[in-house]
Amino acid sequence: MQLDRGAYPDAQTPWEDPSWRSAALDWLDRELKALGVSETGERRVRLRPWSVIIRVCAERPIWFKATSPGSAFEPALAEALSGWAPEHVLTPYAVDTARGWSLLPDGGALLRAQTLDVRHWEQVLVQYADLQRALVPRVDELVRLGVPDARDLVRLFDETVAGNRTLGVEDRERLLAFRPRLVEWCAELDGFGIAATLDHADLHDGQILVAGPGRYTFFDWGDANVAHPFCSLLVAIDRAAEQLGPDVVPRLEDAYLEPWTAEHPRPALRRAATLARRLSHLTRASSWGRLFPATAHIGDPERAAALLRMV
Repeated sequence: MQLDRGAYPDAQTPWEDPSWRSAALDWLDRELKALGVSETGERRVRLRPWSVIIRVCAERPIWFKATSPGSAFEPALAEALSGWAPEHVLTPYAVDTARGWSLLPDGGALLRAQTLDVRHWEQVLVQYADLQRALVPRVDELVRLGVPDARDLVRLFDETVAGNRTLGVEDRERLLAFRPRLVEWCAELDGFGIAATLDHADLHDGQILVAGPGRYTFFDWGDANVAHPFCSLLVAIDRAAEQLGPDVVPRLEDAYLEPWTAEHPRPALRRAATLARRLSHLTRASSWGRLFPATAHIGDPERAAALLRMV
């Protein structure tokens, strides 16, 4: 098997535990046999502080994923989403919700592998907005599945600051001084009355698959939260602006917001989007707390940096 440790050569993942590795490979072998899969090449193992992924070479590749404890909800979420909105997500071949394991099909080319223009990103954001709106009635079910609840951003801020071990005295004082403004922004955002739903929290072009002409599939839900829907805009809009230039931002934001114009005036939606994009650095910070226990120290500097980007 080929091992890929990326930028984290010293990160300790469950793969280093022989008993865990044996159990995971046995489960994978059983599921592949049940599917009648014939392997055509060497397995590729991708080790990161937040997941273990095995790419199985076959006529169509198959992916095993083991999540960190903080993202252990992901297999159950993936299974639920495939029942609620199959046109927008991958349908797992198998999941082990107790151990945080899933076996996923190949979903086609990544969006980042395409030659993109603004229309592609418009289609992506409109389809993602449709998924979010369809999931509004499922919020309680999402929380029961274990998806972290990030609706109270003030509480999340307090917990994230208190739990960070790398913030210095000066940075803590800056964040403490910023807190009243944060409270005001959260109250203003809540005042628009836009219902919470599923927030992917890391919606970039490496987490989006091209399912067909003009159709896209969203995957890799390990950073997800139940939160204000517009928190998802931060990563997606920033990535599109990096690729296509900042002039595309108003057009893409308006395309994403369009489904909500039936209930809210567009100026209010634009203001809500501005607030949510700023506040979503909090959900990005919390994602860095979902690492394997032996790698938790890697996340603290990233969490601190995300917090300070709000100030």
